[in-house]
Amino acid sequence: MQKIFILVLLALLPHLAQARVTSEENWNAKFQTTYIWQHKPGFSSAYSGANSLSPDAENSYTFTTDAFLGVRIAPGSELYLVPEVTQGVALSNLSGLGGFTNGEITRASGTDPVVYRQQLFLRQTWGLGGVRLNNESAMNQLAGAMDSNRFVLTLGNFSTLNIFDNNAYAHDPRTQFMNWSNMTHASYDYAADARGFGWGIAGEWYRDEWVLRFARMTGPRDPNMLQLDYQFFQHYGDQLEIEHSHELAGQPGKVRLLAWRNRAILANYRDAINYGLASATAPDIFKVRYREQIKYGLGIDIEQAINDNLGAFLRAMQSDGHTETLAFTEVDSSIAAGLSLKGTGWGRTQDTVGLSLIGNGLSQDRRDYLQAGGISFFIGDGKLSYRPETIIESYYSWSMTKHAWLTADYQHIANPAYNADRGPVEIFGMRLHFEY
Repeated sequence: MQKIFILVLLALLPHLAQARVTSEENWNAKFQTTYIWQHKPGFSSAYSGANSLSPDAENSYTFTTDAFLGVRIAPGSELYLVPEVTQGVALSNLSGLGGFTNGEITRASGTDPVVYRQQLFLRQTWGLGGVRLNNESAMNQLAGAMDSNRFVLTLGNFSTLNIFDNNAYAHDPRTQFMNWSNMTHASYDYAADARGFGWGIAGEWYRDEWVLRFARMTGPRDPNMLQLDYQFFQHYGDQLEIEHSHELAGQPGKVRLLAWRNRAILANYRDAINYGLASATAPDIFKVRYREQIKYGLGIDIEQAINDNLGAFLRAMQSDGHTETLAFTEVDSSIAAGLSLKGTGWGRTQDTVGLSLIGNGLSQDRRDYLQAGGISFFIGDGKLSYRPETIIESYYSWSMTKHAWLTADYQHIANPAYNADRGPVEIFGMRLHFEY
């Protein structure tokens, strides 16, 4: 009955949302639907292992529908609920890549639609003076006025990426680049369940051109699995971000420094390698996942408008790389740079063209583990001829109507899963996105 109610509500939301256009909202209802289809032709491979990307031709798709429901429960207090319907099939059972090709695939549930509560959180804002700003009505945002200097507290079930590393040109796989490595730092192993969400608390202090953000989030009980570990003071993911806004040649830009630290029961690659040597078998992280480990990283994110239509971005991050992945993907060092161009020059103001270049790398410990025949959660070809995984992604987003976009996407992946003996791989994609 609950699933039927949510499905009916989702069907009605476009009509409800169009009726809510005010300068000060006490509630709103927003809606999005995204369908992504991708095709991978066959590619050259000297060999394959248990967690290799299949060298055969494959198709993949994801379908998601979300309702973003917000209500103002008191001055400065807002409550948000996001139910989601999702289904999809991943390439090669979601294995064989560091930079996966579709950021929506984390919530893929197979060919049968699944309805679940994606997010439920409270946002409290305290004004601290400065200039009065006007929020537009948006997903997870009520229209209304706020102080430019303020403190914002978010508490509940949400995604770390709702708040951190929010790059204007490369962040949302539903409207921008599709690859995970353009969604955020690929080596940012942010604590979350298998779908990318968790429970936690986050603070944001806005002061003139500066923002300080910090958060503690729950991670999975077992790495990359759905069930969360609620031992909030023993196993957790902490992050700290400092953001500075600026103008360069009269154009706006931002610089963000992000540090993170996870504490969880994880396997250490050196422990696994030593276990393999002692037992005369291939190293196995599942045999040595028995003690608490600390995993951490540091990164920088730069976005810069070049003119009113063209913007550029750069992300780079390094993590320690001694332990297995907790919740995101198998990358220990990452760099991504790109351009985003609006279609104003050819009379298509709402269209966007994007181009990015990505480089993902592994720590020496993880390389040695894979070279010795180890299999990790997402990758493992049986052996390894190491090269950094490099990805070129380009897309064209065509605005069909005010509420609908059709996107063509192309990705070229050299050294999939860091293996020079396999690939290159080509990915052709199409995306249909609606939002109201």
